[in-house]
Amino acid sequence: MSNEIFTQLQNKANEAEAIGGTLKFVIDDITVFVDGTGNNNVVSQEDNEADCTISTSASTLMELQSGDLNPMMAVMGGKVKIAGDMGLAMKVQSLMS
Repeated sequence: MSNEIFTQLQNKANEAEAIGGTLKFVIDDITVFVDGTGNNNVVSQEDNEADCTISTSASTLMELQSGDLNPMMAVMGGKVKIAGDMGLAMKVQSLMS
């Protein structure tokens, strides 16, 4: 499961425009770091400090990706936790769709 999540996020990040900052996803026990400070998003499994950190579970991530869960409701309901740059968090949708 962890390799699937990493690969999915890596593929989406590679297709999306550079996000203009660093973003860390913590999904259960998986860390996915996206460095979008250059011309392209670079994805790794390094546990670096990021401008924005988004924490959630794999099941919540799947609900968000399928459209069964509204991102705003997920945050308000505590299923997704965001720390840091909220503007960067808003760009996450381009990595999910």
